[in-house]
Amino acid sequence: MRWQGRRQSSNVEDQRGRPVGRLALGGGAGLVVLLVALLFGADPRVLLEQTQALDTSAPAPGATSPAEEEMAAFAATILAETEGVWTREFRRMGREYVEPKLVLYRDRVESACGLAGAAVGPFYCPGDSKVYLDLSFFAILRDRLGAPGDFAQAYVIAHEVGHHVQNLLGISERVLAVRDQLSEADANQLSVRLELQADFLAGMWAHHTEKLRPILERGDIEEGLNAAGAIGDDRLQRQSRGTVVPDAFTHGTSAQRMRWFRRGLETGDFAQGDTFNQPRL
Repeated sequence: MRWQGRRQSSNVEDQRGRPVGRLALGGGAGLVVLLVALLFGADPRVLLEQTQALDTSAPAPGATSPAEEEMAAFAATILAETEGVWTREFRRMGREYVEPKLVLYRDRVESACGLAGAAVGPFYCPGDSKVYLDLSFFAILRDRLGAPGDFAQAYVIAHEVGHHVQNLLGISERVLAVRDQLSEADANQLSVRLELQADFLAGMWAHHTEKLRPILERGDIEEGLNAAGAIGDDRLQRQSRGTVVPDAFTHGTSAQRMRWFRRGLETGDFAQGDTFNQPRL
């Protein structure tokens, strides 16, 4: 990606090294399960309520490395790119885009959705309109999930900003209101549709960013599609438990996530991203 030298957003809260309550998640297996459960989650409030065993101890703040600072600059740049696109798109819809904050943290963080550890992965909290990101997740994306590349990382941020767009448009609130009245399987299916729309919005952002000021390089699209596929429910379930349980899907299959991300990337048309009225996802 051609991201160096571009504007960096001022809507970044750097909380790396800030001491917060300690999170106990029950060992390595629990971390993996929680990562799978919360990765790109649309409503972290529900799952974060399951976190137990909090105390007030915290490790001493660590120094940042040049590589980490470069990742922080990258995240601030991608956030700025989303601000430009969504401000323009909201104006087309006759609305005002309210920019979200991006909170960079290390190990654990307090949000309006609760206390979260790095194992939850990146998440958007509708309670405070903030995207939360521990930069170490990019190494997990590359090494554990097999999705390397800067555009894969940009997709992660753009997906969470997509949830912010859904929140501003009232989509998330309507989904939550309906989901509470459904069976678990039907509620999960509704969550899948919310997540796939966020994937579409991430692709839509990339489409308009490329039109405004070309940012993509050879191989970037493949990186983004690979990242979308790497966090499909079917792939993650197969990796973690060896079996696939479709009724437990909350984010969509690898094929579905890739399909909707590509659709947003190719069309750039918000009207094409209505995942809630599609018989086939």
